[in-house]
Amino acid sequence: MTHEGLGAPRAASDSAGAAVVRLVKKTLVIAELEVRKLRHDATELVTRAVQPALWLLIFGQVFTRVRAIPTGNLRYLDFMAPGILAQSVLFIAIFYGIAIIWERDLGILHKFLVSPSPRAALVLGKALSAGVRSLSQAAIVYLLALLLGVRLNSNPGAIALVICAVILGAAFFATLSLVIASLVKTRERFMGIGQIMTMPLFFASNAIYPIAIMPGWLQVVSHANPLTYEVDALRGLMISGGSAAYGVGPDLGILVGATAVMTLIAARLFPRVVA
Repeated sequence: MTHEGLGAPRAASDSAGAAVVRLVKKTLVIAELEVRKLRHDATELVTRAVQPALWLLIFGQVFTRVRAIPTGNLRYLDFMAPGILAQSVLFIAIFYGIAIIWERDLGILHKFLVSPSPRAALVLGKALSAGVRSLSQAAIVYLLALLLGVRLNSNPGAIALVICAVILGAAFFATLSLVIASLVKTRERFMGIGQIMTMPLFFASNAIYPIAIMPGWLQVVSHANPLTYEVDALRGLMISGGSAAYGVGPDLGILVGATAVMTLIAARLFPRVVA
């Protein structure tokens, strides 16, 4: 084989590698721009803490005493804490798409779309920033759980994987949110759909009760719900003595796959926001 023949695959490989590097760089730039907004409205992080605090301090404490929900060898509060973290992540990420509607109205989105940045980088950047914002919820839930005596797993490796699960969960629901925003295009419709989706996603998961006690049709829905796998991974990682029913590896793999698919769809639909 000639040197020219060997050079073509190498050039293609170098080109693909350069494209991946550009995608990563652009994604990090977009994420940094989004996270920087927190400096102008840091109170958002505090107000977001109210909901998980109410669930853990009231709902969790009451049902721990009642012992009405079978949770195996875990106290109900221990069982519930990972679900409340996943719920907090969901509630932050599912409304993330409204930001692109605001950016369209302000003319910012047009500038992004005419830039050479890949559409996937715009989507991934916003998804990553949603994940970073969600880490504040993880810190709040961990602090509340510690104060309430939840048996947290202090292993550094497990905590690192909790961070991964939180970011992946936030990224999936943020990209889903971007898809919805690209289709409905108005703030009013988006808010209505977002509010309709949050409660079914939450209650059709294993966040506050085991899948085994659900009716058969709801168990099917729960197994198709990505929130179920986020909660399952968090339960196996966060809680000392907790276990993941499907395995932490498969849970994270499903979240990665679902996020990848949703990113491709969101990147395809993204320009429709300004159409």
